[in-house]
Amino acid sequence: MFDPVRRSRALLAVALSACALLAACAAPETGNGRSTGVPAAPGEYVTGGTIEYGHEQEPPCIHGGWVQNAYLARQYLDNLVSLADDGRVVPWLANSWDISPDRRTYTFHLKPGVRFSDGTDVDAAAVKTTFNSYLNPDNPNGTVVSYIGQYFASDEAIDKYTYRLHLKQPYSPLLTVITQGYFGIQSAKALARGTKANCSAPVGSGPFIIERWDRNRSITFVRNPNYNSAPANARHQGPAYVDKVIWKFLKDPVLRYGSLTSGSSDVIYNVPAINWTAATRSFQTRQYVTPGRPNAITLNVANKPFDDVRVRQAFAFSADRERAVKTAFLGVVPFNANGALSQSTPNYDPQSGAYPYDPARANALLDQAGWTGRDADGTRTRGTERLTARVVYAADAIIGPEGAAILQDIAYQARQVGFDLTLVPATQSAYFGGQYAKSNTYDAYVGYWTSPTPGLLYINWRQRLEGNPNPYNNAFYNDPHLQQVIEQANSSADPTQQQELYRQAQRIIGDQALAIGLYTQTTSLAVAPKLHDVWIEKSQGGPVFADARFVR
Repeated sequence: MFDPVRRSRALLAVALSACALLAACAAPETGNGRSTGVPAAPGEYVTGGTIEYGHEQEPPCIHGGWVQNAYLARQYLDNLVSLADDGRVVPWLANSWDISPDRRTYTFHLKPGVRFSDGTDVDAAAVKTTFNSYLNPDNPNGTVVSYIGQYFASDEAIDKYTYRLHLKQPYSPLLTVITQGYFGIQSAKALARGTKANCSAPVGSGPFIIERWDRNRSITFVRNPNYNSAPANARHQGPAYVDKVIWKFLKDPVLRYGSLTSGSSDVIYNVPAINWTAATRSFQTRQYVTPGRPNAITLNVANKPFDDVRVRQAFAFSADRERAVKTAFLGVVPFNANGALSQSTPNYDPQSGAYPYDPARANALLDQAGWTGRDADGTRTRGTERLTARVVYAADAIIGPEGAAILQDIAYQARQVGFDLTLVPATQSAYFGGQYAKSNTYDAYVGYWTSPTPGLLYINWRQRLEGNPNPYNNAFYNDPHLQQVIEQANSSADPTQQQELYRQAQRIIGDQALAIGLYTQTTSLAVAPKLHDVWIEKSQGGPVFADARFVR
């Protein structure tokens, strides 16, 4: 039987030249990925070739609402707009856009002459069909709904190349939000085939076309020879240089890194921490701290014992989270104390949710909460109750071996002040399939959410009400004031006011100890020196291969 803890412990033990044809040494990247490792190899650029890419997770459908879907979408879909390294939203399928004075209407002017790979036009009608499909209550894209469902009023195709989106109220993050892969534009003709067909073979207008999906093995993308709609921040315009990208699913980190060192992969994702130093000696390496919400432990206030803020705070103080993260990731992945936002997210507040390691304060808070007894195992008691909690995490899907080791460390330290934590490793299908959707199925829930905007707070902390459900509020914490603060931030046109309101929201979440931050979701790539211009896009940290080419 698979033992994620044993495996995690074992793992822990153990500037391109300006000329068109010749590549010189690589210059450091700026904005979207810290560049380390060896320089790109000099040589003559060649046309064609196949990129073998070793990825980690395989989603249940090619298109969907998980970040793993968004990584795939970047290869075969185009969005209306793109997010540049400096945080500006720049043109993609939309050449330009207008915003009404009341900031409730966005009009997008599309590039003419763009076609989907099935030969149909990328026009305003296709954009409308795509957005309506994502927001369809009978078969929604949950992530798209979570971002814009509460704000969306209506949309219309004004003419062939003019699409207009109407909002119920101003939503300042809108343009940044729709740079994410979830919002890629799909062929209306293909969408009409139904859910099953579009699960395995969605159709876009991007630089690559899905040739086939060999489940549990790989997805093969082939070059779109007619590609003419690259975003403004792409490194070149026109079709991709390579013929194919074989996107292999190599969940095991040892096998994934081994595929790079053996030459069977040209690029790999999520370089194991134990191999990072070695990777920098032999390969081009890129690391990008993804904005959004870090990997964090969200505490369920609907259940005992975390219905008491003093117990939540005691838990936050009980473990040296920073040391646990540094030990597990060998200093490669940053610690992120704030459980509401990752440190690379705009308007991140470094003071929120700090809770330094302080077992004395943890013990005092538990005493105040009435957990004054101890049983034979050292677990605190209050009358006949024991201080226990179930911590659910998606083993080898959301949480890898290093993350599992961190949770083990935290559980051990929490035990010293009297908590008895049961770590529950969930399968990917159970975690995403709703097995842990109800409040009585867990006491704490581990996960992250990639997002380029602090407007993400609205998704995670909007109230979870019977008449207006919010499945992404995993804390079951209903605070109308917190929701109001976030809504005001999302609607404000004043950056200074936005910053203050987002800070207030983070402070509420931190003071209530609702989400205990652990580490950032970080994209790391190791690239063979012979492959140039693989880069990491800024909105979610996905690898981009449309500009990549080999040298000989």
